[in-house]
Amino acid sequence: MTASFHDQGGSFRWPPGYRAAAAFTFDLDAESAILVDAPEAATRLSVMTHQAYGPRTGVPRLLRILERHGVRATFFVPGYSAERHPEAVRSIRDAGHEIAHHGYLHEPPAQLSPADEERVLLRGLEALDRVAGVRPVGWRAPMWEASDASPGILARHGFRYDSSLMDADRPYVLAASPAAAAPKAADGDAPAPARAAPSAASVDAASTHPGSGAPTLVELPVQWSLDDWEQYVYLPGLSGSGLIESPSKVAELWSLELDALAADGGLFVLTNHPFVSGRASRALALERVIERALATEGLWVASLEEIAAHVETLGLVPVRHEPPVVPDILNRRGGPG
Repeated sequence: MTASFHDQGGSFRWPPGYRAAAAFTFDLDAESAILVDAPEAATRLSVMTHQAYGPRTGVPRLLRILERHGVRATFFVPGYSAERHPEAVRSIRDAGHEIAHHGYLHEPPAQLSPADEERVLLRGLEALDRVAGVRPVGWRAPMWEASDASPGILARHGFRYDSSLMDADRPYVLAASPAAAAPKAADGDAPAPARAAPSAASVDAASTHPGSGAPTLVELPVQWSLDDWEQYVYLPGLSGSGLIESPSKVAELWSLELDALAADGGLFVLTNHPFVSGRASRALALERVIERALATEGLWVASLEEIAAHVETLGLVPVRHEPPVVPDILNRRGGPG
């Protein structure tokens, strides 16, 4: 492939025999996605059962579909969801799917100090270990709101990939900022949890760019059009526009993007939520998209963990994201004249 912003050396390749890849991913948000912003909703029984549909009914249905087609998926699980619905999380583990990290109570990292972001990360790790005995290698920012500090914090704790950013159609290697790797407490905050140095296992797991020793992550990009929340979710006063799309229209949207990315050598990452796409007609539409992916010649259908492991072998030059400098005119009181 030719050089690009994300692949300066033009060395990106899919495994032999494949021209593109697809991953089917699920965010097991359950109640956490509501409670993080509206804790008072805990006493709204209809709302809480709407969210609990995911682990109680949606997950079993989705696991049956995945088993039927021999697809290994990636499930991003908030620590709170694991604690509240341990049997659902263990059923995902026992079915052989990847379990990845998705915060503790679905906290958007961009709204946290680096110290608080690290505390949330550790609390989520502890919950997943305690409930399912898993140590994730992948992470997705709740609400896809990663912070500038996120890559460094993730690398410090041995994560191998992120799936939150939106500037590419293919995987790339993301540089982890050294400044973010050891976040300091914000004013008035308690110090971050004591981690004088990562464990030996964490150091071994952390990716580095050959020849530099600098920490890196594999980035597996996402996009809002490949997320079921925007298509289906409606909770009065809490989320959604009130428009609930037809599953056939959604399947068409996703299939068009699948075909286009496959033709262009890209990565199709579909994000579903069990409380959303675990509903009967929506799960059926999702199954049609899975079948289409499996029937696409040269398309590698795999978990994000497997895709990231391949990308690590390519020796890609890391991409470093620098925050834009906001022009002074936008900071003037009252805005431009």
